[in-house]
Amino acid sequence: MAERQEQAAPDAVLTRIGQIVILHHGGDREEARRRFLELWAELGESGPPLHRCTLAHYLADTQDDPVDELAWDLRALAAAEELADGRGAGDPPGLRGFLPSLHLNLAADYVGLGRSAAARAHLRRARHAAASLPEDGYGDGVRAAIGRLESRLGEDGPPDGGGR
Repeated sequence: MAERQEQAAPDAVLTRIGQIVILHHGGDREEARRRFLELWAELGESGPPLHRCTLAHYLADTQDDPVDELAWDLRALAAAEELADGRGAGDPPGLRGFLPSLHLNLAADYVGLGRSAAARAHLRRARHAAASLPEDGYGDGVRAAIGRLESRLGEDGPPDGGGR
């Protein structure tokens, strides 16, 4: 029973991240970045991969410098890969659904830095990972964003929306 209650208890770190995301979406980018960085300092490079992945993903969106944004997106992907290959605490629900978005963000980062080969590589990984997304608002939105970036790079995605 105690184990079940522990699983049902909210994750305090993810709750804090969510609160900071709300602050960021409310328009206070500087304060959100400051709070995200404080939380990153608490977690450290060896904190739980799910926390590091989520935090780095959102922290990337608060960066002014495209190189810094890329660095945080790379940290997010590295932490997600730790979880996916079993070095973290299992494969939390939704991780596979998060990978297409992480690769899409990296592709966009590389486009912004003029590194089209790296952008295409991550875009292919995003398209492949998106094949497992459900046919819902999130999945459709990620696939549409992949399609837009493919168009921007002059690539065509597969007509069935599957991986390549």
